[in-house]
Amino acid sequence: MTAVEQLWFTAPFELELRKTEMPIPSLGQVLVKTKFSAVSPGTEMLLYRGQIPSSMSLDTTIAGMQEQCAYPLQYGYASVGKIIEIGSGVAESWLGKQVFAFQPHASHFISYVDKLIEVPPDIPAERAVFFANMETAVNLVHDGAPLVGERIAVLGLGVIGLLLTSVLTRFPLKEITTFDRIGARREWSLKLGANSSFDPQSIRDREKADLIFEVSGSPEALNLAIELSGFTSRIVVGSWYGKKSAPVWLGGDAHRNRLRVITSQVSTIAPELAGRWSKERRYQTTWDMLRHITPEQWITHKELLKNAAALYAQIDRQSEDCLQPVFTY
Repeated sequence: MTAVEQLWFTAPFELELRKTEMPIPSLGQVLVKTKFSAVSPGTEMLLYRGQIPSSMSLDTTIAGMQEQCAYPLQYGYASVGKIIEIGSGVAESWLGKQVFAFQPHASHFISYVDKLIEVPPDIPAERAVFFANMETAVNLVHDGAPLVGERIAVLGLGVIGLLLTSVLTRFPLKEITTFDRIGARREWSLKLGANSSFDPQSIRDREKADLIFEVSGSPEALNLAIELSGFTSRIVVGSWYGKKSAPVWLGGDAHRNRLRVITSQVSTIAPELAGRWSKERRYQTTWDMLRHITPEQWITHKELLKNAAALYAQIDRQSEDCLQPVFTY
């Protein structure tokens, strides 16, 4: 038996560190000792604040995630660790491998080996912890399908917005404009290759964008997306708002512009791509994209799991200072 620490969300603004024992892995399973797990200042804060609809199912494609969003529950979906024990039926070659897993925050976890993603040898663990968010960025680009010479706008420069910007800069576009209220994040987007970056409160009368990505986590940003749209522009909504909502201005030009609003979520492959793209192919593309940038430089906080309550409270109070927090084990 292995002693394990697990993080549980027990009520809005309440966390609990639970200690338990993990049995030995069974047929087809392995035991993973976690090295890092990433905290999402967007999605996880909805759960921390009690802003996820209780009637809504969590992502059941993620192993280890309970189906219904009801406290108490574990959460988290970006863990990197090392396989320290294998069950029967698992090849000896898996022992000692570094793997990524869509797993809640915990010091150890048991997983079926086919649910793990082997981390390439040239990707350090601190970069591999960005795998889930980079896959989301790749999926957003697939759903938006940018064309040569288009004007692109990215609303929101959290980790996903910055990763998305990094992928878009590899396309022969006319212009990439980013928007965020935090100046340091705007500077990061410019370093990545964006042509210009603005505070969303201070920009008006911009040239219309062909394709707008809304990844701010704020439903009010949909109105800025509409304002930046021209005739037949596409708006790709990658944010998950939970219980949050806002009035959306669909009158005026929006009504006549034949806008296309696409909701994008990474747990599936878009039907128009599914004939040629699999999860495995997208995984390989994700690793390729991570090779071209060093997102580990965006890690702003490294904390032990026992300090989780203080970390989440800090993110809640001072979110602009928390670009990418991670737990270390």
